[in-house]
Amino acid sequence: MNFLVFGIILIEFCSAWRCTREKARIKELFRENEELQIERDQLAAGQVCNIYFDEIDEINDENDKLNLKLELKEEEIRGLKLENEKLRRQLEDASSICTTAPTETETGTSNGRLSVNFLVIPEYYESSYLIKKDGSTSAATISAPTYDFTEDVKHALVKGQLFIFGGDTDNKKIARLDGCRFNKLSARLNEDRGFDSEALSINSGSLALICFGFRDKSCETFDGTTAATTFSATWTHVHGGLGMYRNQPATVGCWNARHKKAETLSSTGWSDLPDFPKRIYEHSIVGLDNESMLLFGGVISGNWQTGIWQLKNDQWNKIGELATSASRGSAFYSGRSIYYFRFVSIQRINLNAKEELEKVELIGDPPKSSSYPVLFATTPDYCV
Repeated sequence: MNFLVFGIILIEFCSAWRCTREKARIKELFRENEELQIERDQLAAGQVCNIYFDEIDEINDENDKLNLKLELKEEEIRGLKLENEKLRRQLEDASSICTTAPTETETGTSNGRLSVNFLVIPEYYESSYLIKKDGSTSAATISAPTYDFTEDVKHALVKGQLFIFGGDTDNKKIARLDGCRFNKLSARLNEDRGFDSEALSINSGSLALICFGFRDKSCETFDGTTAATTFSATWTHVHGGLGMYRNQPATVGCWNARHKKAETLSSTGWSDLPDFPKRIYEHSIVGLDNESMLLFGGVISGNWQTGIWQLKNDQWNKIGELATSASRGSAFYSGRSIYYFRFVSIQRINLNAKEELEKVELIGDPPKSSSYPVLFATTPDYCV
């Protein structure tokens, strides 16, 4: 009997002990569950914050892009005002000499002569025109798959053929001018390229270098068939231009980063050049045969500038002035003359045999105003 009672007591004691242990284990599980719930809540809150931060970054990017578009529109309005003022002066001049036969100097024929014939393709290709060596112009008939095919594109020659890259509606497109028509290739760029990108013929014209974008330091090359990534720059260079310095690609300045940095690209990557004296963007860069580099046009402190600057032996010097202030133009070097096509003017920078600045001339007005027009040296009857 005593053994039976003892056994019952022992069983109840063990059961109570197990119950206490189970209660403790359950309590511990509840505590762990609460901690996990807190961690989940914190993670969820962090994800929400990350989502909000991502949205804020996207909004900031869109705001920067809108600010850039607004600034560009303001510049276009300013350009239109300049064009309107020029037309008004021309009307006044015409009124004052309407009874006098114009001389060769008055018509500007002698100053309008060029050493090369240009096909000029504005932002909208339907307004393309040919400007001949004698300074005369005629409409050129260019076609493309869509009406805005050449809007905001960048261009370069590769093995003698004209290619355009990116653009407003298809940021990765590559197209070639075949005769009088642009044809899109199956090859694609690796990154989005457009209005704020740059393109340059390199390696004696066997490659095109295409670089930069909004907050984008990347670059790629195109050999006429395939685009391949290459070294990214150290700094961003939105509207920083591309030109040659010491036979290597170079770029200067930036729109949104507002720095003075200049860089050059070699076979091992980008390296620093001397800083430009001022913060500048929307300028043009041309490399000379003497391995120096000219920079002209562009925006400094919110204003179009007239300065012509030279980087030679790693020293920046201002060597002259444009005939009129300008920015967002396209330049072409031929026969010791640099032709600079801008919104309301065509200017010629004449150099001597030593490639020293000799004279700057305002040689005419473009039939169609455009930012960064595509320039192609060709025959006097191309696509007319």
